[in-house]
Amino acid sequence: MDLDDDLPRKGDDPLARLLKQDLGPLSMSELDARIAALEAEIARIKRTKENAVNHKASAEALFRR
Repeated sequence: MDLDDDLPRKGDDPLARLLKQDLGPLSMSELDARIAALEAEIARIKRTKENAVNHKASAEALFRR
C-alpha cells in the first residue's frame, strides 16, 4: 500500500462527487442517516473553524505584548 493512497487525487473532489449523487434511490432511513452524518460533519467543521479562530486570536494577543 502506498502512503499516498489516502490522499485525494488531483481533480478528485469528494464534495463535488457528493453533490452530484442521485438521492432518488435512497430510502427514508438512508436519507435520515445521510442528514445526520452531514449535520455531524458540519458541527465538526464549525468546531475546527472556531478552534482556528481562537488559536489565531491567542497568537495575535501573544505577539502584541
